[in-house]
Amino acid sequence: MIEEVFRNSFNLCVVPARPTTDSDGLYSIQHRDLSTYNRERLLPGLGDLLPDGTIAHNDAMLRVERDFVDRARKEIAPLIEEVPEEAGPFIRWFEELKRIGPGQGDRLFPWLAEQATYSQMRWFLAQEVAGEAGFDDLVAMTQVKMPARPKLEMARNYWDEMGRGDPKGMHGPMLEELAHHLGIVADIETTVPEALALGNMMMALASNRLFAFHSVGALGVIEMTAPERAAYVCRGLNRLGVPKKHSHYFALHSVLDVKHSQAWNAEVLGPLVEEDSRRARAIAEGAVLRLWCGGRCFDRYRQELLVAGEAVRPPEGH
Repeated sequence: MIEEVFRNSFNLCVVPARPTTDSDGLYSIQHRDLSTYNRERLLPGLGDLLPDGTIAHNDAMLRVERDFVDRARKEIAPLIEEVPEEAGPFIRWFEELKRIGPGQGDRLFPWLAEQATYSQMRWFLAQEVAGEAGFDDLVAMTQVKMPARPKLEMARNYWDEMGRGDPKGMHGPMLEELAHHLGIVADIETTVPEALALGNMMMALASNRLFAFHSVGALGVIEMTAPERAAYVCRGLNRLGVPKKHSHYFALHSVLDVKHSQAWNAEVLGPLVEEDSRRARAIAEGAVLRLWCGGRCFDRYRQELLVAGEAVRPPEGH
């Protein structure tokens, strides 16, 4: 029954590569501006006086952010019409996202593993690095005022992201080291807007307490769906001769996130929905928003990475 509901609902929505109501130029400018705003607003400050116009600028950026989230919620509405409200059925619904959620099974990743050239892999990783929102910071923001049991699991997840106290094991610097080895410098001016939109969506959900449970779902679905993609990227890096000490970020996430996902579903999602069934829909919506944005990235990446004169295409049904 669950599979039938998923197939019927996911077939309702064919996600365009970018909003049909925006020109490419406006869409790119909005997400570049929003990405810049997100980076600046999270920088630690010294209490200096705000420059003239800062509050008005912040208000304008927050309106852009909210419009982006609201429009995306309308796009994915058909995909969450049948979300169960009981914890057990909800977890089964959530776990199905790994198999038939937006962007899952995309052919892009086997292609990266088996065929991408060094320059193509480097371009792909440049997009990923520029759009990276920082899982550690997202978890830290999301866990604020959460119930004890989910909060403890988020703390364990955060501690893993922090290398369990060892700077050499911190996940963020691992990705930075790979970027440094490949000569990648994150530049939003050369990053496709879909990659920036993905990071902007994650930041919008985590930084706004109105969307706290959406962020829980988005983070949980990352843990659940990332390992397979990470394994493909790791294979591609190894094939291209990138030393394993530099590809360790992807090797680690291809294994560790499997355990993280199991714990997140059992210790975060299940207890939250058991305590209040209304949270199920918000968690589901956040998860699908994350997958939807990811699927748009994969579509755009395939448009940019041409193979024998043709864009890499997903298999039938995706």
